[in-house]
Amino acid sequence: MSKDFPQMAKDLSRAIGVLRKGATEPLQGFSALAKAATKAGTLDPKTKELIATAIGIAVRCDGCIAFHVKAARELGASREEMVETIAMAVYMGGGPSLIYGAMTLEAWDQFEAAGAGD
Repeated sequence: MSKDFPQMAKDLSRAIGVLRKGATEPLQGFSALAKAATKAGTLDPKTKELIATAIGIAVRCDGCIAFHVKAARELGASREEMVETIAMAVYMGGGPSLIYGAMTLEAWDQFEAAGAGD
C-alpha cells in the first residue's frame, strides 16, 4: 500500500491548524467535545481510541485512522489489541472494512517503525 500515515497525521494537523484560525469558535467546540469524549470514565482512553479506530475503519476515513492509531499507540495499545479492533470492524463492516482494516494495520506498522508514541 502507498499511504504514509505518520506524514498524513502531520499534514492534517497543520491543515486543521489553518482551519482553526478561520473557524475558531466551531473548532473550539469540536476540541471541547473531543476532550470530553476521550477522557477517562467507565472506559479508559486507550479503549476509546481503539473504538474510534474501528469507527474510522467503518466510515473509511484515512485521516481518522492516522490520528486514532497514533493516539492508541501513545496510550499503550498493543499490536494485538489493534488486530482485534480491526477484526471487529471487519465483522461489522464487511469487505470495505477489510480493505481499510488492512490499511489500518499498515498505519500501525508505520507508526511503530517511526517510533511514534514510544
